[in-house]
Order: sequence, then structure tokens, then C-alpha cells
Amino acid sequence: MPAETLDTPLVPASDTAAATATPGAVPVSRLALRRVAIDTWRENVAYLHRDCAVYRAEGFQALSKVDVRANGRHVLATVNVVDDPCIVGCNELGLSEDAFAQLGVPNGYMVAVSQAEPPESMGALFRKISGERLARADFHAIVRDIAERHYSKIELTAFVVACHRDELDREEVFFLSDAMVASGQRLDWHEPLVVDKHCIGGIPGNRTSMLIVPIVAAHGMLCPKTSSRAITSPAGTADTMEVLANVQLPLEELQRIVRDHRGCLAWGGTAQLSPADDVLISVERPLAIDSPGQMVASILSKKIAAGSTHLVLDIPIGPTAKVRSMPEAQRLRRLFEYVAHRLGLSLDVVITDGRQPIGNGIGPVLEARDVMRVLENDPSAPNDLRQKSLRLAGRLIECDPDVRGGDGYAIARDILDSGRALARMRAIIAAQGAKEFDHNHPPLGALSFDVCASAAGVVAGIDNLQIARIARLAGAPKVQGAGVDLLCKLGDAVAQGDVLYRVHAGYGADLEFARQASARASAYRIGTADDMPRVFVEF
Repeated sequence: MPAETLDTPLVPASDTAAATATPGAVPVSRLALRRVAIDTWRENVAYLHRDCAVYRAEGFQALSKVDVRANGRHVLATVNVVDDPCIVGCNELGLSEDAFAQLGVPNGYMVAVSQAEPPESMGALFRKISGERLARADFHAIVRDIAERHYSKIELTAFVVACHRDELDREEVFFLSDAMVASGQRLDWHEPLVVDKHCIGGIPGNRTSMLIVPIVAAHGMLCPKTSSRAITSPAGTADTMEVLANVQLPLEELQRIVRDHRGCLAWGGTAQLSPADDVLISVERPLAIDSPGQMVASILSKKIAAGSTHLVLDIPIGPTAKVRSMPEAQRLRRLFEYVAHRLGLSLDVVITDGRQPIGNGIGPVLEARDVMRVLENDPSAPNDLRQKSLRLAGRLIECDPDVRGGDGYAIARDILDSGRALARMRAIIAAQGAKEFDHNHPPLGALSFDVCASAAGVVAGIDNLQIARIARLAGAPKVQGAGVDLLCKLGDAVAQGDVLYRVHAGYGADLEFARQASARASAYRIGTADDMPRVFVEF
């Protein structure tokens, strides 16, 4: 919809008070803008005073929508009704943080306010709610409206639940993925081979990307890694990299770093890649909905938008992983492969061991410590993190037409052992803006407690979900030094009273929350070697 241009000058709120606050006055469609410092998490919200003449005259109700226009821009926002004039006055329109930033005009600017027309895609949304199969044009219309913030959280939730309840067929997943790519920028690196690696998630400490990027970049391959921050996990790749370097990079700077160093490890939020996905995630996570179709569309749309041509995808299997059986993993693999092929992306799916966390640390500082120890070939480095990273990096290196199949692992190992990966990582860190960090003396939370084995035996199980929950309760990732340091892994023999893991926190309240959670369920199961879960994996 074209935006109406308003040539209204900046006018203080007091100049329009008489026109809007006097009972019985003729309603006006212009109000003074007020920034309401509330983060509504990717939903545009407008605040109108209950006694506002516009609110009364237009017959607005709470949760109805307004169209707000100023200076050639417009936003659609859901109405919240206010009784406190300290929040918004009778002559003002308040906008939440996101909506205010999108409109791009200062406090006090006179804005035009009207009832919003329903989004053009609302008919398609209702048909999906009714269980109908949607066409390509329907998904493009819905995703366009989502990206432009035309949907309220209620409407977004209806779409997510409808797609989850009546599972999307593989053609619909392709339509959704394609629409999500089209909703934002698409980077072009002007190279025939642009590689990336992604894990579907659910495994704490799985920071393989921070090792794979410097390895493959040192091999000469282009690997522009744009990663997410944690939403429900104790740390995302961006959170962990932020311990070492700046991750919020303008797009132009990110592109320069990639050209100079063949790789980066940055937060993807500044690049506007598949922005509709970020909006959908804001409702999927609180609902704990992660349906296969939406997962595939989310991951592949981001990779295509980032300019990737080749992707290695990690699907971990385990009793407390996202995927818990081989048949489930194979179904998901086939869906990923179908959609990737339709999108023109070369995909290599690897099924890995997801029975326990990877590495020893869970939380930004602890995970950064593990990564740097592996890069420095430190004897105390976690071997499972090293081996998994080498194998995944080897699969990416084998995308190089000059590398013979099966040689990738040896090449990756040589790059790591020789120190070339460490040198490349240090160059990337310096280019992104290095931060002071000594992994031998990491800045951990000052408060801690130990969780000990209640009986002698063998570590026969580690609950990924519970150990991640304990780390989050301890403050990770917001408190970088908070988290869980694992001292025992699957198969380790323990005596009664041996320390299984240590919890670090920065604040007493967080420490107590984590202590109570670990007392209810430690996440460790002690038994015999025969009690350990067995899982078929590709390596």
C-alpha cells in the first residue's frame, strides 16, 4: 500500500490539546506522536487514551488496528487503551518501541490516524485456519503482511497454529520458504561456492560453527556465518561470539570483513534476511511450536537469503534432542532435501549424536572458553566438540571441487593442528572488534554451587532440556559468565559425592532458582554402562 505523504511540521503536543481533549469537540485525525518505551517484541502497538476524541469518534476497541502515517511512511498497529495520562495524553498517540522506530519521526510530530483496513492476506489466513491447502500466491501474500508487521500477535498465532495442526505438505513448505526469502534482502557474494553449516538446535554447548568457520575460511572457502541469538537456549552462536568480538555489524562492514577474511561470525538481525521468520519466531517460541515445515522454511530461507550455495545441516538424535528416532530424522532429512532442491541450494544432511551436550561449557563465556581451547589445541579442550567440528568442517571442505571425497576430515584436521584456524579466527575477531578475553581465566559468575552424584555408578543419561533450563535459570545468556560447567559426560564412572557439574551465576536470585531446579531434577541419571542410550548416527 503506498504511504501518504504528510507535510506536517513538528508540533508540540500542547498546541493541539484544545482540539482533542475538549468534550464534544469535532474529532480530528491527527495526533501528536509519543514514544512509549515498551518493547512489545516484534508487534506494533498503539496507545490511545480512553478520553481521546479520535478514539471515541472512530469507535475503536482494544485490539482493533490503526493505520498511522507520517512523512511518507505508515505502520499498522494494534490498539491498547490507556487511562493514565502519564503514559499517553488525550491529544497523543503512543507507539511502542518497534513501531516508533519504523515510523521514523520524532516525539511530538503530528501523525494521521485512521482505522486500518484488514491485511490483504486475511482471506488466505482464514482458509488456512479452516484447514485448506494454500497456493504459492497465498503464502507470498501472508508472509509479505507478516514482514510488514500488518498482523497482530493473535493473527500470527492463528497462522502458526494452523500450519502446525494441519501439517504443511512439502509443496507448501517450499512455498513458505520461497515467500520468506522474498520478504527481505538477498545477499549476492558473486562467487560460485558460498558455504554454511547449520544445526536444527536443541543440544546445549554445540558451538561447532565457531570452529568450522575459521577452518573452512583458512581453506579459502567463503563462509559468511550470520547467526541468531538465543531465544530459549542458554546461548546462541552470536551470544558466544559476542564474548570475543562485536557481532552487531552494519551490512557494509560485514561484507567487507567477509571479502577480506573469507568468513565472519555475526548476528544476522542487522542484515534483514528473511525478516518474516524473526516475526514468526516471536510467537513460535513461547508456544514451544517447532513443526517440521516451519523449521525447514525458517532455516533454508535464512541460508538462501544470506547467499549460501552449499549447506551442511546437522540433525542430532537423542532421547532429549528435538529429533528422537532415526525414522523421524530420515523424514525430516527428505523434507529438507526436497525444499533445498527446489530453492537451488546444495544440501548435505548429517545425522549426529544428540544424547548429551557437546563440549563442557553451557553459557556464553564457558562455550567461548571451550572454542578457544580447541583452536589452541589445548590438552584440556573437549574432544567431542573438536571431533564433531572437524567432521562437519570436512563435509563442507568436500564441497570444493578440487577436494576428493573422503579427504575433507584430514584437511580440516591439518588446518586446526597447524594453527591456521586459530590465526584465521584471531583475524576475524580483530576485524569485528576484539574484546578482552582470557580463556584460561574466563570471567565466570562469582557465585557457584556444585551438583554431585547421589550414588556410585556410570553416567547413563544427561537430559539436554533440563541442563539447558538450569543454565538459563542461572542467568545465561543475559549474564555472559553464567551457565553450567560439565565435569562428567556419558560413560564416565563416578563415586557417590563426585561433582557432576558446577553452576555459575552472577546474582543470588538466579543462583537460587538454578539450585532449586537442579534439586528437583539434576539432569543426570546414574546407572550402568548398559543403561546408556544407544543411537545410530553417521559419525
